[in-house]
Amino acid sequence: MINIQEYAQGNKLFHSYFKKNKDSLLDLVKNGQSPKALFIGCSDSRVIPDLMLQTSPGDLFVIRNVGAFVPPYKPDEDFHATASGIEYAVSVLGVKEIIICGHTHCGACSSLFEEIEDQSLIHTKKWLELGESAKISAILSLGHNAPKEDLIRLTERLSVTKQIENILTYPNVKKRFEEGTLHIHGWYYDIETGNIDYYNAETYEFLPLRSLIECDI
Repeated sequence: MINIQEYAQGNKLFHSYFKKNKDSLLDLVKNGQSPKALFIGCSDSRVIPDLMLQTSPGDLFVIRNVGAFVPPYKPDEDFHATASGIEYAVSVLGVKEIIICGHTHCGACSSLFEEIEDQSLIHTKKWLELGESAKISAILSLGHNAPKEDLIRLTERLSVTKQIENILTYPNVKKRFEEGTLHIHGWYYDIETGNIDYYNAETYEFLPLRSLIECDI
């Protein structure tokens, strides 16, 4: 059982980091943040953007939610938390990169294949509708009788591409993307290996992110 004192101890250790990096951290206070990228990832506790990418404070503007879903642009809908984060990152902070990162063993994608009867999960059930199109595409690709794990793994990948489609419904995202001042990336993180694959829109496949280090893309 986790005792709250463990978190207090962790914060005490963080103060050592803070003291060593005080100048750069206080510079973020004085001059404000100017993150390089908007990272949209899953709330899953095993997905830790700063650890995965070894980034520093101020590098990433992070939005995390169940499934790393992006609600399409609909001002009259209730999904304002994720939508407002996207708008702020793109229109106010002026990020130049958007990363949408799904992952293996995603509980949200797995839940798409289950019946949710628990009424205490009413908001979750509504939110999961954002993953339905990925589920349907996976079933059409592999067939209803495909092994469930295969369907879930494909749904996880297809969800990343569906969220890219959704984020392009935001007017300023689409405008900057078409101007070439904003780049959008789809990633798929394997929590069993630590590897990340990126979506290649030209070949319609996921390829190892580490390969980009060698080919200057």
